[in-house]
Amino acid sequence: MLDFYIIDDKQVKPDFPEKAGLVFVGQLDEKTFSSLQQKGIIATQFDYYTDFRLNTALIKQIQQIILDKGFQMDTDIKSFTQILDIASNKQSGLIAYSD
Repeated sequence: MLDFYIIDDKQVKPDFPEKAGLVFVGQLDEKTFSSLQQKGIIATQFDYYTDFRLNTALIKQIQQIILDKGFQMDTDIKSFTQILDIASNKQSGLIAYSD
């Protein structure tokens, strides 16, 4: 699974999210992640098996892409949108850890 945590854009990447006190906000399985990439929601530069970050500006871009493509009701998109919305509401970025 790919676990997402809230992280401030300026915060240094911790090796262990729990030790840094990061808040877990959701997860994606490999099938959903691949589907999101195929639909153009998650850029292909991101790898399911490698940790990565999404800053606040990128989160807003992704949310706009979802709106522009009319994917709001897509099942895979809904699970990811919940994660994005939490980060957006907290005005924070996300960090994803592959386990």
